[in-house]
Amino acid sequence: MPSTDPHDATVHPSSSYDAVVVGASLAGCAAAIQLGRAGLRVAVVEKRPDPQAYKRTCSHFIQASGVPALERLGLLEPMEAAGARRPRVHIWCQWGWVESPPERAPRGVNLRREILDPMVRSTAAETPGVEMMLGWSAERLLRDGDAFAGVAIRNPEGKERDLRARLTVGADGRDSRIAELSKVPVKTYPHNRFAYGGYFEGGAPVHSPDATAWFLNPQWCAAFPTDSDLTFYAAMPTKDRLPEFKSDPEGALVRFISDVPEAPPIREGRLVGSMMGKVEMTNRMRRPVAPGLALIGDAALATDPLFGVGCGWAFQSAEWLSDAVRPALQGAEPLEKGLERYRRRHAKELRGHAFFIHDYSTGRRFNPGERMIWSAATRDPELALILESYGTRQIGPGQMMPRAFPRAVAAHARHALAR
Repeated sequence: MPSTDPHDATVHPSSSYDAVVVGASLAGCAAAIQLGRAGLRVAVVEKRPDPQAYKRTCSHFIQASGVPALERLGLLEPMEAAGARRPRVHIWCQWGWVESPPERAPRGVNLRREILDPMVRSTAAETPGVEMMLGWSAERLLRDGDAFAGVAIRNPEGKERDLRARLTVGADGRDSRIAELSKVPVKTYPHNRFAYGGYFEGGAPVHSPDATAWFLNPQWCAAFPTDSDLTFYAAMPTKDRLPEFKSDPEGALVRFISDVPEAPPIREGRLVGSMMGKVEMTNRMRRPVAPGLALIGDAALATDPLFGVGCGWAFQSAEWLSDAVRPALQGAEPLEKGLERYRRRHAKELRGHAFFIHDYSTGRRFNPGERMIWSAATRDPELALILESYGTRQIGPGQMMPRAFPRAVAAHARHALAR
């Protein structure tokens, strides 16, 4: 039998795979699960040796657009059994509450990464054809002519191994080592916000178990009820407010959220664990493919977490890649055809959203068009549903704008006539 020691260089006598995935978090494990279920041999390389490891700085909210990917992976029911909440989002803006019809509102998933990450990783490890290689780090990319052909890895004891594969997948996050080694083109966009948050017990928000977000124009904060009767409170102010948060993170968060309109009872709660914070969150958009290589999750596109992008895009981009390259890895077509299919899908689904997210992450106030739509959405539930469908990325800006602007104009006209 093969060794189960993650540091043993003889984990498998063969070093040839259909795909090598670097990164055993949400995106990497999701891709491995789907490729493994297609009968392919997949190696998953992860520098952290602990199978229970999880991402700590994360709001854990998965937007409604990511739910079908969870269902396809067979993860939604286990997540709900572990205490996951299925919230809609109540949004406050300076003109009032943006409330879509409750029975039609899109619903996401809230489950702490402490529970979610090990669950996804164990599902990948139990998938036939998938080998988990924990405690190994990527050292360099292998090449076959002009194409990437796998990765050289090393464990803490200095043992090295070459893993050759037709496809190398970078799923190693915002600061992707694979993206750095491959030198794929990257564009960066400034980010003028910072993030602090923490889990609190007691004093459930009024909309619990639903989530609530306050667009304070330009400040922002939110409350995410989750498993174990905890609520994750998060604030993403503009950087001019950073000194007060750095000097007293918990106190600043409590004061900030207590001051919002119709504030949740954060003062009645108690911080569980430590505060989490992130100051530098430069937006990065990388070309998601190169010959023999693909990037998924934050490795391909890392944007402002204010809009709940990371977790959902991780599962979705893994699904898009798996669907696109499966025929090629099964021998039905050239790999470059599958990679081009993935590149087009990634651009179609995310480029429009990324443009507007990057623009808003500068910390600016609402522009005139946004003010018109948001103010009208507080008076028109159907417009609120359009806005919410866009915010949860079930529709793109090309679908949202032609539907939203006429309704906004009509809503304002009705309001003016009524006055």
